[in-house]
Amino acid sequence: MRNILVIKLRYLGDVLLATPVLHALREAFPDAHIAAAVNRGTEDVLKWNPDLNDVLVVERSGLAGQIGFLKAVRRRRFDCVIDLTDGDRAAILARFSGAPVRIGLNDEHRWRGLLYTAVARSEPSVAHRIERDLETVRSLGIQPKSGLPVLRTSDQDDQDAARQLDEIAGEPLSKGTRPLIMFQPGARYWFKAWPVERFADLANRLTERDDCRILIGGHTGERALAEGIAKGARSKPVVLAGRTTLLQYAAILKRCALFVGNDNGPMHMAAAMGVPVVALFGPSNPAEWGPRGARVEVLYKGLDCRRCFHPTCTRGDQSCMRLIAVDEVFAAAGRLFTVKV
Repeated sequence: MRNILVIKLRYLGDVLLATPVLHALREAFPDAHIAAAVNRGTEDVLKWNPDLNDVLVVERSGLAGQIGFLKAVRRRRFDCVIDLTDGDRAAILARFSGAPVRIGLNDEHRWRGLLYTAVARSEPSVAHRIERDLETVRSLGIQPKSGLPVLRTSDQDDQDAARQLDEIAGEPLSKGTRPLIMFQPGARYWFKAWPVERFADLANRLTERDDCRILIGGHTGERALAEGIAKGARSKPVVLAGRTTLLQYAAILKRCALFVGNDNGPMHMAAAMGVPVVALFGPSNPAEWGPRGARVEVLYKGLDCRRCFHPTCTRGDQSCMRLIAVDEVFAAAGRLFTVKV
């Protein structure tokens, strides 16, 4: 294989969990040109990936733009396409690439399986997402090692992040005078979010015990959520939500002694950066979607959410996220917390 395209048209965390596939391909084909096709907004997590030569941002706006993108991919003359998306749109992109070898997933047993030359075996009920994705390269005769997600930042990202952190905080937090703990209270769906008031309570307990500084991350749309936690906490957390680029946020994570957050992309970013992670899981199964890292604790109640999944959760105070107590999270944080200077 000389020219390989990997397609992952999902969200931030999904793209990070796909990076072990890129590494397996690079080890098997060290001289190949390897490109990735991803949705806009996720491309920066691959910007400095050492296993990639190129990142293609998939066009979504307008029929003409989408057709133009399909033609551009076809001109690249890929000899192998690996589709990790498990979705119809990506399968069509794989087929129109013209690649003679097209490998994909088809857990739903839909018509898209006909667009591949091989459908990889997948067992979503028993395997982590990383293991399921790695099944695709086994179709090429590769026996990959089970890997960890890869996320890199540049020296410039690190410098910009340090400057931005200090400016927002109004003090030199980047100098490491006090340990930093990142909170990530946002979630793609409301029923995957731990209550705001519990993050505020946790912030007070951690700062009283450990003399740390709490940072609250998130995108622009989560700024009000982050500020709500900051107002409810005596410790005056630093609100970063909507004020950093993705790679600046990743660089700030590297300076943190701990990450506490819901099941989302930043959780996987923290684990990939080697930060100890307390992950709060609700309806998603951590056996499939949990963070992969050296120091990770997952809090998960294992409720059967099929009867009231989005958008009609009816459990109220007995919902999967509300059953996670502040005492539990505080204890897990204490087991993982180490001062990072």
